[in-house]
Amino acid sequence: MKLIRFGEAGKEKIGVQINGINYDVSAFGGDYNEQFFAENGLARLEEFVKANVGKLIEVPAGTRLGAPFARPSKIVCIGLNYRDHAEETGAAIPAEPIIFMKSTTSLVGPNDTIVIPKNSKKTDWEVEFGIVIGKKATYVEENDALDYVAGYVLHNDVSEREFQIERGGTWDKGKGCDTFAPMGPYVTTADEIPDINNVRLWLKVNGKMYQDGNTSNLIFSVPFIISYVSQFMTLLPGDVISTGTPAGVGLGFNPPIYLQEGDVVELGADYLGESRQEVVAWAKG
Repeated sequence: MKLIRFGEAGKEKIGVQINGINYDVSAFGGDYNEQFFAENGLARLEEFVKANVGKLIEVPAGTRLGAPFARPSKIVCIGLNYRDHAEETGAAIPAEPIIFMKSTTSLVGPNDTIVIPKNSKKTDWEVEFGIVIGKKATYVEENDALDYVAGYVLHNDVSEREFQIERGGTWDKGKGCDTFAPMGPYVTTADEIPDINNVRLWLKVNGKMYQDGNTSNLIFSVPFIISYVSQFMTLLPGDVISTGTPAGVGLGFNPPIYLQEGDVVELGADYLGESRQEVVAWAKG
């Protein structure tokens, strides 16, 4: 099953995608949030959809898609989790996963604009394979980790490198700016991906391919990451873990390449769909 949310920002309704067509399931009630995932929402929604085959209303073409879930309690990210990306940035291969947090206020829809922050000179792109947690997870064993997954999502972990690296302290400064977490177009439930260790993901800027990787090259696997993060914090239903980016980010080029107003970023992953973001400059609203 593929979960979508659609409509005006802040007023999204819930839907599903079936055979490439988006349908309104707002009659099911509620939102794709912590309560939904915690209360067996996926199974209940599946029954609702089956009971209403042929009755569901299509979402009009061109309708805006929001992030495919409500704002989660946290977005946890794993840094330098592809060997080629660590090497291109001159970083050592981590002995343990690097964890940083991305502000939940950075969450936007898959085709919303990316806003270059005020005073930014080094806004960058990162295509990532995201995990959506399905039930409360604390001190999870690696062998059991996939039992805690609701699904997976495409994520552009937009990053401001000066804020992240040169401004002192934590990476979070360069990761949590508004619009820096476009996610979607949908959450693909775990049963629809035959092998999470073989998922191609890619990213283009202005039509040029910059990233073309595969989850087979993750340093730390999806089950390991879930187990590892759960040793340090409780993961709640609807939380997201973003698993890292392959080589090809702007920072890795000599000289570096950063996003400019008017650029168009396109990205995608097997089973997770595609998204597109236009880049605009920050303006006082």
